[in-house]
Amino acid sequence: MDSAPCHLCPRSCGVDRSRGMGRCHVDNQIRVARAALHMWEEPCISGKEGSGAVFFSGCSLGCVFCQNRDISDGKAGLVISGERLTEIFLELQAQGANNINLVTAGHYAMQVRDSLEAARREGLHIPVVYNSSGYEKEETIKMLEGLVDIYLPDLKYLDTDLAGRYSKASDYPEYAAKAIAEMVRQQPAPEFDEEGRMLRGVIVRHLLLPGHVREAKHVVKYLYETYGDQIYISMMNQYTPMQETFEDPLLNRRVTKREYQRWLDYAADLGVTNGFYQEGGTAKESFIPAFNYEGVLLDG
Repeated sequence: MDSAPCHLCPRSCGVDRSRGMGRCHVDNQIRVARAALHMWEEPCISGKEGSGAVFFSGCSLGCVFCQNRDISDGKAGLVISGERLTEIFLELQAQGANNINLVTAGHYAMQVRDSLEAARREGLHIPVVYNSSGYEKEETIKMLEGLVDIYLPDLKYLDTDLAGRYSKASDYPEYAAKAIAEMVRQQPAPEFDEEGRMLRGVIVRHLLLPGHVREAKHVVKYLYETYGDQIYISMMNQYTPMQETFEDPLLNRRVTKREYQRWLDYAADLGVTNGFYQEGGTAKESFIPAFNYEGVLLDG
């Protein structure tokens, strides 16, 4: 990554990340907190073998309910080279991963692009998943065309007030909508193998927030009316109250079964069939992996 002012994400902070940290809380050194098989994605991503998830440090959003705060604030994560990142991709493939799952990698987009290209030359052949908050620049997504097979973005909000209040980004809806449109342009039709594992396509996630069923309905309606069966919609109920939300009158509790069912019923009435929903209780600890640097360093 060169020393030019950074404008990779919508914050466009213009920081020279070779000399300091951007709004993403990291400099231009690749920082990874975990690289291991991960079982808690959508079934077509995890499959039986697991998704080869690489958790990158830093994030340009500031969600008060973030479950990955240990890494999103850039405090956790080991510095590695681009060459080591290439090795990690190939090691995960050798472990039997269904795919390479890049978790919050947008602020390293250029380094990730270079490492993916190198890994492809060295035999990487499994699908690549770009797992994103959705707060991306369209131009950054275009940089990854031909390298990413599956896009897995959030669409956290359509309401600018909620985006500003909960993620410190009132422009989130505008940027996320354009980024998702570019993702669908690149991968306009979902494809699966004979075992039901996704080979290419777009899955858009929305996390239902307690007290915000109306916003969740707006999101699923927008996605279905805009893209129909071109995409899959993942309707998530795993919201977990965090310390930063304990004083919030709405976010200080879990989602109720009734709230989640109202949302599911609404989606069914719209005609949504390409979708995923979560069974059982909410706020399970298993959704949050241990950021213990597993798989980041070379053995020995």
